[in-house]
Amino acid sequence: MGQSASKPRPQISPVLEGNACRLTSDADDDVSGYDYTLDLPDECLALIFHSLAAGDRKRSSLVCRRWLTIEGQSRQRLALDAQSQLADVVPRLFSRFDAVTKLTLKCDRQSVSIGDDALISISLNCPNLTRVKLRTCRELTDDGVAALAENCRNLRKFSCGSCSFGVKGVNALLENCELLEELSVKRLRGITNGAAAESIRPGKAAATLKMICLKDLYNAQCFGKLIAAAKNLKILKLFRCSGDWDELLGVIADGILGLVEVHFERIQVGDLGLSAISNSANLEILHLVKTTECTNIGLMAVAEKCKLLRKLRIDGYRTNRISDYGLIAIAINCPNLQELVLIGVNPTHLSLNKLAANCLNLERLALCGSETIGDAEISCIAAKCIALKKLCIKSCPVSNHGMEALAGGCPNLVKVKVRKCRGVTSEGADWLRASRGSLAVNLDATEPELVDAVVHGDNNNQAVVDVDSGIIGRSGSFKVRLGSLTDSIRRWRSFVRRFRSNLGKNYAD
Repeated sequence: MGQSASKPRPQISPVLEGNACRLTSDADDDVSGYDYTLDLPDECLALIFHSLAAGDRKRSSLVCRRWLTIEGQSRQRLALDAQSQLADVVPRLFSRFDAVTKLTLKCDRQSVSIGDDALISISLNCPNLTRVKLRTCRELTDDGVAALAENCRNLRKFSCGSCSFGVKGVNALLENCELLEELSVKRLRGITNGAAAESIRPGKAAATLKMICLKDLYNAQCFGKLIAAAKNLKILKLFRCSGDWDELLGVIADGILGLVEVHFERIQVGDLGLSAISNSANLEILHLVKTTECTNIGLMAVAEKCKLLRKLRIDGYRTNRISDYGLIAIAINCPNLQELVLIGVNPTHLSLNKLAANCLNLERLALCGSETIGDAEISCIAAKCIALKKLCIKSCPVSNHGMEALAGGCPNLVKVKVRKCRGVTSEGADWLRASRGSLAVNLDATEPELVDAVVHGDNNNQAVVDVDSGIIGRSGSFKVRLGSLTDSIRRWRSFVRRFRSNLGKNYAD
């Protein structure tokens, strides 16, 4: 971008008038109409555009031709509606946005997406792309993705979802994009059980990959060789992928020693898989969401070897396979734990005492759907979790007494969320707020509160109660609306009966 030509700037000189300073010019009219942005280099104007919100940036580009040119040449991120009509404007579009490095192509499910020709044209016009995201581009095939990989060899992040290409396209990416660091694949239609004989080859990208995320794949295990060969892999995420992962993780255990973050959600993995993951001594984040075959044994293996664990999330799905034993092992071996989320897990004061005593950096704690978390357990947390800053309690048998315990404990606590705990009322939450003025208390009341109720008579002289639904919780609001509906039906039936009675009298007359 070069400096645009500008007209000579009028001479302006300061004139002192007493203690004030006034600017004067030989041509005041010229000063008022002078465009001071002409003095800014194109690079400075581009930096200003980068600081604007998307809407303001678009409007600013319409001010003049110079701004339009600079805005287009400085734009690095672009998201496009990837319908088939996009192919007709690709050359003109990217002649303006010729510096794009991050591109998102998304098509809605009811429309026909772009095909290989459009993707090839985009890759030729944007050879410097570093990030590409494809969503619902069902007309793309392996050939189009292969051309993208050959023309855009600087890709560092590639994400696709609900597309139709398959193994050959992914292999082309891994072979040609030597700098690829993140690969995310979701609902890739071309990778099915029928393609089980063809595996994903590591390619040259295996040496640089740091994150692999696989979601909703029938044959995700064909990525096994890639995962094993990615020696620098730090993050592994597997969501709702079929197959037995224990065996595969056991085979590739020696190749995944550098993992720092692992997410398992709704996959068939058990203690053998967790034991394989535990070989990653630098593991800091572990999410086990509805992995019903994981037990205390696997969690204990992780605790014994992964002593740097900072964040742990367990959704036990109410299977009771993870309990105090596994959590006590975490408490003893993982003193750096900062965040703990337990859903459908039933810890008691035994494990909570250990966590509070050993995990002195525990700042965020969430307890959801637990049958064993009551006032005694909340009192234990309040008394011993000194570093705790955020606490979430949902669907637990806690009452106002637990809230009273929080009022005198957890000196660093700044936020409390209470959801669907029938024993906690608005009075308990208000008392907690009053006791600790700086504490943010978010309560989702489950019972209706008859506040600002007005009793009056209806046409049949029966009592009707109006309640301010804005003060009660969602459950109470529903009950009030249901009562109003019932009352309306009763009134309508009464009206119909009177109407029929009057109609019969008219006919009799």
